[in-house]
Amino acid sequence: MTQQTVKAQSVRMARGVERVINGQAVTDGAGVKIKRVLTQPLQRRLDPFLMLDAFGSDKPGDYIAGFPEHPHRGFETVSYMIHGSMRHKDSAGNEGLITDGGVQWMTAGRGVAHSEMPEQTDGLMEGFQLWLNLPARDKMSAPWYRDIPSEQVPQFATDQGATVRVIAGVSHGVQGAVQRAATEPIYLDISLPANAVFEQSLPPGHNAFIYVFRGQVAVDQQDVPLQRMAILANSPDADGVRIVASQDSRVILVAGRPLGEPIAQYGPFVMNTQEELVQAVEDFRAGRLGA
Repeated sequence: MTQQTVKAQSVRMARGVERVINGQAVTDGAGVKIKRVLTQPLQRRLDPFLMLDAFGSDKPGDYIAGFPEHPHRGFETVSYMIHGSMRHKDSAGNEGLITDGGVQWMTAGRGVAHSEMPEQTDGLMEGFQLWLNLPARDKMSAPWYRDIPSEQVPQFATDQGATVRVIAGVSHGVQGAVQRAATEPIYLDISLPANAVFEQSLPPGHNAFIYVFRGQVAVDQQDVPLQRMAILANSPDADGVRIVASQDSRVILVAGRPLGEPIAQYGPFVMNTQEELVQAVEDFRAGRLGA
């Protein structure tokens, strides 16, 4: 995809930082080492987002066991690979290989079982998995899946030096690879040389955060160090965010319209009530999930 250069936009009043989150070192799947940045206690605050995992290691023992087949119901998973190679297979018959710069967007809906297994035995594997909630009306929808290779992720540069990949939503008039009407997610990968500035308009009602995975940036003059998430304040008068790179940096910016619905979670199932969770577990045990 050809990269276009656009005039940098400016926001009238920028959001500040409500708090900076370190995240938790955990293992998931068959022993993959990850950093869980958006944890369950933050789900209400960052509605409609349920989880963000960051992973990055050049030690095969940290990732080689992968994520064998497991079920999901009631939300969407967005896997973004910065470096590495991982194969997706699911019970709906979808299969795809995610490689450097690629995205896999899966709507679990009423249920799907899938596996995500490394197709490399050495080298760096780095990326993110984001969980995006579905509104109650869509939780039992048919599963859906899309592979988005790197060259199909829209990208632009600003005249102030930022390079931006638009995974979801819209930035500077550039439509992202995926749009969602219910949650209106914005998902950007922003590369900034030292001292560069990037400004992004955000709807006032959207919950939003950034995560720094290269360098260090400042938001409203507050430093956000490497491997930290900054939750952006929901200021009613603010119309966006201003990010300033303290050094060569790279961040993801994620924002979405909150659903404002009850969240009931049991592991890989996210519904609205305990009764729906019980049904999900029963369906899984009976082999009805992802059939």
